[in-house]
Amino acid sequence: MQKRLPTSGPILCRREMIAFVPAITLAWLWVGVEAMILLGITALIVAYMTRPILPALDQPGRETDHATGLPLREEGAGLMQDMIEEAARSVRSTACLVVGIDDATRLERQLPGAEFDEIMRRTSERLAGALRDSDMVARLEGARFAVMLKPTPHPDLESMIQLSVRLQSATEEPLSIAGRELSITTYAGFCLLKRCPNATGDKMISAAETAAEEAARNGPSAIRAFSPEIRRTAEIRSSLSTDAGEGLENGDIVAYFQPQLSTDTGQVTGMQAVPRWLHRDRGILTEEDILPAVAAAGMRKRFYEVMMYQIFSALRTWQRKGEICGPVSIPVNDELMANPKMAERLQWELDRFDLDPSLIRLILQQNVIGQLKEDIVAHNLASCRKLGCHVELAGFGNGPASVSSIKTANAQRLRIHRSFVTQVDRNPEKQQLVAAIISLAEGMGVATLAEGVTTIGEHSMLAQLGCNHVQGRAISAPMPLDETHEWLKRHQARLAKTPQIDTKRGA
Repeated sequence: MQKRLPTSGPILCRREMIAFVPAITLAWLWVGVEAMILLGITALIVAYMTRPILPALDQPGRETDHATGLPLREEGAGLMQDMIEEAARSVRSTACLVVGIDDATRLERQLPGAEFDEIMRRTSERLAGALRDSDMVARLEGARFAVMLKPTPHPDLESMIQLSVRLQSATEEPLSIAGRELSITTYAGFCLLKRCPNATGDKMISAAETAAEEAARNGPSAIRAFSPEIRRTAEIRSSLSTDAGEGLENGDIVAYFQPQLSTDTGQVTGMQAVPRWLHRDRGILTEEDILPAVAAAGMRKRFYEVMMYQIFSALRTWQRKGEICGPVSIPVNDELMANPKMAERLQWELDRFDLDPSLIRLILQQNVIGQLKEDIVAHNLASCRKLGCHVELAGFGNGPASVSSIKTANAQRLRIHRSFVTQVDRNPEKQQLVAAIISLAEGMGVATLAEGVTTIGEHSMLAQLGCNHVQGRAISAPMPLDETHEWLKRHQARLAKTPQIDTKRGA
């Protein structure tokens, strides 16, 4: 093992010394100076032996991370290989964890380089402080760390989850950076040696990274264990990323549209645009596959250009045919809203297609809602509202959206998350929660839309509770543009046969 150095300050300031203070005092009072000195020396030894440690920085020719002093991936793989070989000799087992900072790209973009490096350094120290002296830490690409565990008799799923939670707790304590308090969250993925056939150090780190990437996709502070299924999913995503460019240029990635209805009149009050990939081998793929593939291919900008063109073309087509389908809701994420030219580009497209800006509803995704007060995001949002575009908040009730974010965004509509909508007709608790959200929205003069409505019973209950609009497979699955024309005709024909309720409850 490598030589290590203490990283947490003078030994006399270590918290392990506190437990010895009463004993040292009593030894002096009851026995004498000799006993007090003996206990004091013992306390110093304990504090030294339990200090948090990191790899030494003074090894000639050794490449380390400039911010943390940790070894980089190549050396980390070598350390993991040492652990694997030691486990084989001792008939024990080992594991590898990868811990990363959630939303690190945004954090790095917002902070000066020195402050971001300080976060990396402090996070690495906290990881080391929560581990055993014999465990090792390395810095991976981006804001990620690999943890190589000293072999133990029986590492299992439960113990690894507990360790992951402990590491998250250690790293998520608030940080004081440049005179202000900053909070971060971390995700974790791990791989047990027995889950990695023909394991090498590099394979173990790669497997833990695969699990960590899955955790990162599942929200803040998520934890995932490596499994063959996760590997297969990652391989599919990797292969899709190589096809993404071809799919965009060949017209295989297209906009589908899902109708939104008024619960008062049954009329179509809008459409939501969703991406679909007509993949030659895998059939129709949804945004869950498309967005990661496009991101991995580095083609997010091109993806949004293609989608916007198809959405505006659809609006022009509906106008020419005299079909009334209301505004189109377009999901926008933090990357799009952080583009200083986003509003300017949107106005250019509207002018190009000669469209009224009120035909566009921007759905602020959850990763945007937490950034509403950032300069560029706030500027883009204000510019879009000035153009005449509508704004709605996604996933209300299951994310960061709050009363203050409704006011800051000046949102015209809240989208009630599908987790509250599912079986709302049979679940009194969900009915109370949805009623509370609707009451809040009405009090603020904001309309509501329920996402993911899958049954007539849910639709009916939401109407009774006062939700203004509904969207989901109970109304229609997302469909390509050419199918919307016939659907609109059929829907209008059904409405003509249905008695209308004369109410005016919401916009």
